[in-house]
Amino acid sequence: MATTAVPVPGVGERRWWHTVWDWVTTVDHKRIGILYIWTAIFFFCWGGVDALLMRIQLARPESAFLSPQLYNELFTMHGTTMVFLAVMPLNVGLGNYLVPLMLGANDMAYPRLNALSYWLFLFGGLFLSSSYILGGAPDAGWFAYAPLSANGGVLPKTNAMDFWAIGLNLLGIASILGSINFIVTVLNMRAPGMKFNRMPLFVWTQLVTSFLVVFAFPSVTVATIMLFFDRNFGTAFFLPEKGGDPMLWQHLFWFFGHPEVYIMILPPFGIVSEIYPVFSRKPIFGYAFIAYSSIAIGFVGFTVWSHHMFAVGMGPWANAAFSATSLIIAVPTGVKIFNWIATLWSGSLNFKTPLYFAVGFLFLFVIGGISGVMLALPPLDYQMTDSYFVVAHFHYVLFGGAIFALFGGFYYWWPKMFGRMLNERLGLWHFWLMFIGMNLTFMPMHYLGLIGMPRRVYTYEAGIGFDFWNMIETIGAFMIAVSVGIFIWNAIVSQRHGEVAGDDPWDGHTLEWGTTSPPPAHNFDRIPVVRSRRPVWDLKYGEAQEFTAPRDTKAAGTTDEETDAHHGIHLPPPSYYPLVLAFGLFVAAYGLLYIYQGGVWGIVIGLSIASTGIAGIASEAARD
Repeated sequence: MATTAVPVPGVGERRWWHTVWDWVTTVDHKRIGILYIWTAIFFFCWGGVDALLMRIQLARPESAFLSPQLYNELFTMHGTTMVFLAVMPLNVGLGNYLVPLMLGANDMAYPRLNALSYWLFLFGGLFLSSSYILGGAPDAGWFAYAPLSANGGVLPKTNAMDFWAIGLNLLGIASILGSINFIVTVLNMRAPGMKFNRMPLFVWTQLVTSFLVVFAFPSVTVATIMLFFDRNFGTAFFLPEKGGDPMLWQHLFWFFGHPEVYIMILPPFGIVSEIYPVFSRKPIFGYAFIAYSSIAIGFVGFTVWSHHMFAVGMGPWANAAFSATSLIIAVPTGVKIFNWIATLWSGSLNFKTPLYFAVGFLFLFVIGGISGVMLALPPLDYQMTDSYFVVAHFHYVLFGGAIFALFGGFYYWWPKMFGRMLNERLGLWHFWLMFIGMNLTFMPMHYLGLIGMPRRVYTYEAGIGFDFWNMIETIGAFMIAVSVGIFIWNAIVSQRHGEVAGDDPWDGHTLEWGTTSPPPAHNFDRIPVVRSRRPVWDLKYGEAQEFTAPRDTKAAGTTDEETDAHHGIHLPPPSYYPLVLAFGLFVAAYGLLYIYQGGVWGIVIGLSIASTGIAGIASEAARD
């Protein structure tokens, strides 16, 4: 007589904590990219709440909704969060997921280093955010101008800016390690036939951005270390009453801070450069110009930092030199804009949500670029540098530019990442509410700046012409908040009820559309062979009969170097040691923060934990 097997509890079953552990220990670039994206979206919403609270305060004159001190904290954390915890990691998240797929690689060059970068980013964000409940958040602005930030001004002498200085170093380590990983991956892990002039433009922008991070972040690292020493160990790098120089802080910070603008905006340039040709059904116009203009932006971007300092008294020759370089850098940016327009011109446009956001990006970024050219002129900048005109300028560049392009990228690549489409109707509601809200919020700031409203103030008097437009801006800010809520709802609902996407729902042409949605752990079963800039279109519409080649086999039309053995599958097992190392540095950071309250023991314990993580990673690497 047949018998029925009775399942044994716990055998062959997967509990929810198994799934959590899989994600905690993952070294798969795709999962790490998704972790980056969702964590950055969380911080983006956090920074957005900071902005809404400030807009409520400024909606009416002489409001007492926020105290001056709390406004300073929200103002500082809004800028810090959006720059370091939202826009940058959103770019890194998409890059983590897509760059190996676009290159035809199986993973990033250093998977464990990739995991370490994520955990350092997460712990750096938690460290900064914990300042709200551990004595007060940073309160000297995201730019932390000395001598205020160095305890040489009128701010309360708390450890608020120590949180900022140490937290930025944790985030800086994460960014530099991640950028080195990107550089090595792009240089060494391209598929056979993928020469530099065949790389997707998104990969180009990620490569240039990674070099910018490697060369720019050491400047702010040195500056924050010096700031921490001024605040805690009696040095006087930035304190003029003790012989220091506050301008040194501005030079060190902006030598990082202006390349940072391009660190945030170059990957979005790459995103729209992938969206336009797919949704216009024609190749990108001027591929070489777009690719090499990214390199030009990277070089020239290091020569313009002092246009943030026209009002500090550098002198006419310095002002003229930095004005010239600030105008020159508009040239490679303008090249991209005209090439994007030429790509769309006379194309067979498929107006889906990704294209809406990409076109919205183009419109809004041009507005920000035009106001940037205006601010490159020292006499004009001198009049407007501390006004709301500048707030409007950089929000049109970084919100209207970077954020709109990033949302376009999410709608474009979401089917590849999760295998389901986002709802098109909700996507259009998201776009139009965000587009209208964006312009309602930031367009009036140009006018307010021109009539004299200063930035960085927590209130203003009634009857001087600021009331009406500040209320309009606040309404626009809430429209943006509603639009983000629609996106999050769309993302959650689509996971269960979204239309099944298929492998190539947009008829894309780059390599990520030549594998399954979502891709397998190893990305490709066989080595992709690249014969042009549009390898997937070659297979579907060209004469190519084979998309892939057997491993260790020379593919037709490729050289021996292009079929080198480094394209073999190499997927290290999951590891919790990157988390251990990052957590150890997280503990040591708190020890450093409270170094005069027994924090030395925290430093010792934290470094001991970190040493365990380093030893574990080294041991695992030796076994691979």
